[in-house]
Amino acid sequence: MPTTAFRNRLAKNARHFGRWAKRQGLTAFRVYDRDIPDFPYVVERYGNHVHLLEYPRRAARGEGGDALRESILHDVVETLGVAPEHVVTKTHLPKAWGRAQYPRLGNSGEDFVVEEQGLRFWVNLEDRLDTGLFLDHRLTRARVRGEARGRRFLNLFSYSGAFTIYAAAGQAERTTSVDLSNTSLDWTARNLALNSLESRKHALVRADALSWLEEAARGQERWDLVVLDPPPFSTSKGMRGTFDVQRDQLRLLGSALTLLAPGGTLYFSTNYRQFELDADAAQLGTFLELTPGILPPDVQRKDVLRAWQVGHLESGVRESHGPPNPTPAPARRRRA
Repeated sequence: MPTTAFRNRLAKNARHFGRWAKRQGLTAFRVYDRDIPDFPYVVERYGNHVHLLEYPRRAARGEGGDALRESILHDVVETLGVAPEHVVTKTHLPKAWGRAQYPRLGNSGEDFVVEEQGLRFWVNLEDRLDTGLFLDHRLTRARVRGEARGRRFLNLFSYSGAFTIYAAAGQAERTTSVDLSNTSLDWTARNLALNSLESRKHALVRADALSWLEEAARGQERWDLVVLDPPPFSTSKGMRGTFDVQRDQLRLLGSALTLLAPGGTLYFSTNYRQFELDADAAQLGTFLELTPGILPPDVQRKDVLRAWQVGHLESGVRESHGPPNPTPAPARRRRA
C-alpha cells in the first residue's frame, strides 16, 4: 500500500504541532493520532526520540502487514529527521477483558528526561507499552497545579507520579501518592528529585489503593484535592482479588469521596472505552464530565479517556481551571 497520504499528513502535523509544542514548553507531544483510517498508528515525539505505536486492524495482523510497517517506519525517520535507532516501535493488540494487564516488555530501555510546561519527567519508551508520561492527561495535570496551592493532595494509583509533581510545583501543602508498585514509587521519587521537589511533605505509600482507601476512611486524615485514575483492570500481586473499574466504581468512588475534605475536588478518569458511570453514582456526589474538552489538541482522538470533576453533594462542583464551559454528561452512556 502506498504511504504518501500518511507521509504528507505526518509532515503537516509535525510542522503545526512542532511550533505549538515549542510555545507550550513541551518536548513530549503527539504528532499523528490515527488520523487516516488506513494508517492506524500513533506517532509521538519525546525529545529526539519517537514512540511509534501500531493499532493494527485484523487484516493487517497477518500477511502483508510487515511491508506496510517498514514503509511507515521509513516515513517517520525521513519526515521527522530522527535516527532510526531512536525510534521505538510497538504493536498495541487488544486484550480480552478480564485478562492480566499488558506485561512489562523489558528492563534495558534507556531512561531520559522530557519537559512539560516548565517541569521535567523521566520517561522510558522501551520497557513498557506506555512511557511513564500520559500525554492525554496534560491539561488535567495543569488543572491540578492551578488548584494545588495550600491544599492537601492525594494521588491514587499514582504510577510515575506526574500528577504529584504538578501538585508539588503548584505549592500543595503536602502530597500523598499511593501505588502498589515499588518501581512506580521509585519513579515518583526520581521525578520529585528531578524537579528539586523532594521533601518530607511528599509521602509515598506502597499499598493496594482500594484497600488503602477503605482503611484510610476510618481515620481522620482528609485531602482537599484528589486524583483517581485507576487501571481498567488489574490482577497485580499484593491485591485482594481483582480490580475492575466498571464493577468496582461505586466502592472506589465512595471511599475516595469519604477522604475528600468539605469543599474539595476529586478528579476521576478512566481509559476504559466502554466505561459507563453507574446511575447510583449520583447518590455519592456531583459529577461534571470534562471530556472531550479536557483532552489537549495534539490528542486528536477524543475517545481515549473520560474524566469527571467530582464534589460532595452538599457543596456541588465548582468549575475551575481548565477548558471553558464543560457540560455535564448523562449518568449512563456507552461509548464505542
